[in-house]
Amino acid sequence: MLPTAKCSSGVQMLTLLLEIIKMMGKRFCGLVYAVLYGYLVLFAVAQITDPSEVSALVAVMGRLIDPMNHLGNWNEGDPCQSKWIGVLCFDTTDETDGYLHIQNLLLLKMNLSGSLAPELGQLSRLRILDFMWNDLTGSIPKEIGNISSLVLLLLNGNRLSGSLPEELGKLSNLNRLQVDENNISGTIPKSFANMTSMRHFHLNNNSIVGQLPPQLFNLSRLIHLLVDNNNLTGSLPPEYSELPTLRILQLDNNNFSGTEIPATYGNFSSLVKLSLRHCSLQGAVPDLSRIPTLHYLDLSGNQLTGPIPSNKLSDNITTIDLSENSLNGSIPASFSDLPSLQRLDLRNNAFSSVLGDLDPPNNVTLRYDIFIKTRLMIWQFQDSELELGGNPICTTANIPNIDQFCDSEAEDDETITKSTNSKCPIHACPTDNFYEYVPASGDLCTCAAPLRIGYRLKSPSFSYFGPYANLFEAYLTSSLNLSIYQLSVDSIAWEKGPRLRMYLKLFPHANSTMFNRSEVLRIREIFTSWRFPGRDLFGPYELLNFTLLGPYASSMYLSLPLLFNLF
Repeated sequence: MLPTAKCSSGVQMLTLLLEIIKMMGKRFCGLVYAVLYGYLVLFAVAQITDPSEVSALVAVMGRLIDPMNHLGNWNEGDPCQSKWIGVLCFDTTDETDGYLHIQNLLLLKMNLSGSLAPELGQLSRLRILDFMWNDLTGSIPKEIGNISSLVLLLLNGNRLSGSLPEELGKLSNLNRLQVDENNISGTIPKSFANMTSMRHFHLNNNSIVGQLPPQLFNLSRLIHLLVDNNNLTGSLPPEYSELPTLRILQLDNNNFSGTEIPATYGNFSSLVKLSLRHCSLQGAVPDLSRIPTLHYLDLSGNQLTGPIPSNKLSDNITTIDLSENSLNGSIPASFSDLPSLQRLDLRNNAFSSVLGDLDPPNNVTLRYDIFIKTRLMIWQFQDSELELGGNPICTTANIPNIDQFCDSEAEDDETITKSTNSKCPIHACPTDNFYEYVPASGDLCTCAAPLRIGYRLKSPSFSYFGPYANLFEAYLTSSLNLSIYQLSVDSIAWEKGPRLRMYLKLFPHANSTMFNRSEVLRIREIFTSWRFPGRDLFGPYELLNFTLLGPYASSMYLSLPLLFNLF
């Protein structure tokens, strides 16, 4: 009887034929066996991609619409050997099957539409699946739950709809789930509590309904839970205070109608930001003074009642927004002893007095006049503001010019735009090739080609960037192993959220006019694999674009396996 097998590759077929020839005897085998053996050696030496993964990519391509032809080389040769655009493979063949396997699928902002193919589930060794900032529709395939090796699932910024598949709960190695800014509906599956490696849940800006699963408190490594701007109902799970590493809980613009903020939320051990704006919450403000790391508190736009707890909050706190509630009583004097405070917004409540002297912290540089009336001092210090509009205190306190603190609307605009070096000759750099003056070059007027990066802080823990600009520049450049002078924060703008959008430029080292290929690849990989060390103050970020212009638009750079948008 001849041996039977299901041949899925040329190697398996040739191996089977050799076994058949051996069984037929030496009379036929001599020459044929030698020829086939030679082909087998050639196949064994050649490195090819797992055929099931190749067929999966072909199926993925069949579901996508690619008007810019960014995936034009997906019909050429072997995916790993021919370096298909956006396909990154492991460097060596797998010892168990002899194939190359796909490690990352990186298709950020390629103007792709269409839908996601269920065959993505066949990419069994995949670690990063990235379709961010495209125009995909349809649902998230449940088959993605079969990719047990997956670490990053990045689908934000599309038009995906339908429910979150229960099967994603099988992804026990998943570190980051980003499906924000889509049209996802349905509930958050309870199975997500099985994602034991999860650190970043970004589900914001969708149409998710129902109750937050209390079971998520089992995710002992969770750092960020962003589910703002959805249609969640029910109550806030008190169990979340048991999450030992949670830094950000952001649930703004949901409808937890008639429920209260759990008193247990004062027991968070590592929380940096608590944002529950416009959530239809009632009851009292809990005592949060025991949270040693709290930087940012926003409970505005609810129906909270009663007084503000008088115990002092963390010295780290930059922002307190309790506006648009029904709080009453006195403004706690402890607010005057918060050295990092940038913004205190108490508009549209029922405060009528101040308990004790409300003085600005001693180490704060005053920007505006200080008005003193008996026990009340109203201040506005550098890059900071006090908002009291809509409270009885604005009409009963006889304080000159108090109206500048009693406006009904807060001013949160803050923009930074860098200008060019005015000491340098106009148009001396080859602008047609996107060179420009290096801002830190001073009188030297050095020309270089920067990398242009769209970058957004999704949930920063401050209200004003100015005081932290230098700290941010040091953080970013050290993470990229660059010098401070190589970074220019070209502009910033606050967006709804509040989120902080930035336009960054990275310049090559001194005496260089451009980054080489390996440096571009290294820098881009750090951005796209989230290898920046965590910094609570800045919170999670997202890469909006990594633009290759001028000399970086040459074929040498366009052939990089990590290709993103070019515009």
